[in-house]
Amino acid sequence: MKKLFVVAALMIAGTSFAQSGVKEDIAVIQSLYGKSKQELVQAYMKLQEPQASAFAKIYEDYEVKRKELGKQRMLLIADYADNFTTLTDEKADQLAKDVLKNNMAFEKLYSKYYGKLKSAIGAINAAKFIQLESALHTAIREETQEALPLIGEIERTKKH
Repeated sequence: MKKLFVVAALMIAGTSFAQSGVKEDIAVIQSLYGKSKQELVQAYMKLQEPQASAFAKIYEDYEVKRKELGKQRMLLIADYADNFTTLTDEKADQLAKDVLKNNMAFEKLYSKYYGKLKSAIGAINAAKFIQLESALHTAIREETQEALPLIGEIERTKKH
């Protein structure tokens, strides 16, 4: 029932859901860790000057790009919600390819910013940040996945 409610909300929200995707990410992070993402990153990284300033500049740029990818992910979720009950092979193929492309874009983003951060704050701190980002992204994806029905799930629940 929870999944049906979430999907109905997604269908009603449409693209506005994608725009609020950043807010949803923040809500998940706050519910899991009790802090905003920025607070969590700062507390975890524990950088001193001049590394803190160097990190802040790179992190701001990173967040702009990460949020854009997050919005794209939310648009994909909204598209799935709009179409999952009438999913065709063509639509499933398009959605799967778009999700895989979005996942690869996140991995490329991590790789790109790992290199930038490594130059600015060292390999250990850069790895520490990427590890945190990966953990946060995984937590957000898990929460989102839990709320979405799997393809064919609605049909299975109707049979029982």
